[in-house]
Amino acid sequence: MKTLIENGLVIDPANQVEARLNLVLENGKVAAVTTTRPQADQVVDASGRVVTPGFIDIHMHEDPVGPDGRIVSSEDTAIFNCMLRMGVTTVLAGQCGLNQYDPGDYLDIVDRDGAAVNVAMLAGHAFFREQAGHMDKYTAVTEEELSRMEREMARALDRGCFGISYGIRYVPGIDRRELERTAALCRNGKGMIAAHIRSDAGEVLDAAREFLDVGADLGVSTQVSHIGSMAGFGQMEAFLRLVDDYHMNGLDVSCDCYPYYAFSTTLGSTTYDDGWMERYQCGYDVIELCEGRYKGRRCTREIFDEVRRDQPECLTVCYVMQDKDVDMAFRHPNVMLGSDGIMNDGQGHPRAAGAFPRLLAEFVRPGKLPLYEAVRMMTAMPAQRLGLRNKGALHVGADADVVIFDPEKVADRATFMEPTLPPVGIDSVWIGGQLAARDCKIVRGSLGRSVRK
Repeated sequence: MKTLIENGLVIDPANQVEARLNLVLENGKVAAVTTTRPQADQVVDASGRVVTPGFIDIHMHEDPVGPDGRIVSSEDTAIFNCMLRMGVTTVLAGQCGLNQYDPGDYLDIVDRDGAAVNVAMLAGHAFFREQAGHMDKYTAVTEEELSRMEREMARALDRGCFGISYGIRYVPGIDRRELERTAALCRNGKGMIAAHIRSDAGEVLDAAREFLDVGADLGVSTQVSHIGSMAGFGQMEAFLRLVDDYHMNGLDVSCDCYPYYAFSTTLGSTTYDDGWMERYQCGYDVIELCEGRYKGRRCTREIFDEVRRDQPECLTVCYVMQDKDVDMAFRHPNVMLGSDGIMNDGQGHPRAAGAFPRLLAEFVRPGKLPLYEAVRMMTAMPAQRLGLRNKGALHVGADADVVIFDPEKVADRATFMEPTLPPVGIDSVWIGGQLAARDCKIVRGSLGRSVRK
């Protein structure tokens, strides 16, 4: 099947292109980029639309695997489906140290059954810590446990994982020995390390140094995760300056951020350990519960204590980030979009279903960001970070992953009360040259395959 996409404004930052060009998709690849109108089996008129590479989410949390050994893919609530509906065609999952399943096996399942999007994985440090038998997140691992972790994580890298992720905040027992020994597996180009660093707000600079020093000492590519929810409390300028310092002194480091002013985590997480209100200079009412009997309610001390005790996995939204800091992050040339999307049976933060169109609607249209720059941080930047020559670009020979959207109408609709609502203004999404979604509705939800390093 040969498909011609004509009359659209092609924006392809990987190839420094912003021009009205026609694309020909054939055999899963971009077969031609031209000003002419070649014959095709089907023609898509993209007049008044923007045509870009499929979006790449550099930071998200994958769907679980069910008892039947298949990835849970319920139409309305599965996060991969949410990703596809908002124009994402490739994701990097296994973030913050967490894996839903052995990551190598997960990639095999994607290849066996397909997925709504192409899936790349990181090996989650916390997952392998527990697999080694260490269940106490507040204490250090033994030498025997660490050796087992090294063996299993090295195997995950050999099976195609792009590196190792850490949720240092969520595993405070990790020390320099454990961090450095595991991160060393990524030396010599074997992978990157990405982290939700140890702390945020007034403690963010020391937390960043802890992680960046390991990357610098080992010579390993380093990604600082969701910096809006780490330094978005008045520290962003100093944080970005610190990252620039490491970058200019030889560390291959970049950051990701999501375009919202509230973060999400479970109420039982270490984020809400004693001292959190002092750190954020707030009260209990900044927390909104996303599920359970108190869904949609703001916390009181009584609700906080009850749910943290009885339902620690309850997802929350915390309204403490500063708008100006998040906006500042997106103006930085070394920050890309990562949704940090996570869903728990359809409950969670709206970033999982709205982050990418939201950047276009709330940052590009009001003039906070140029359209070209927004597309760059959704396509070329993450592709370059992962070394994906044939994704995040539309040159001849690239994978035919394409998004067509209306720049005047594209917008997110997901809310904190309805976090899976699909966006509007995205005409079509193509994976491997095949139509995967039209008008923010899924047409084929199994076109995605594993992406391995």
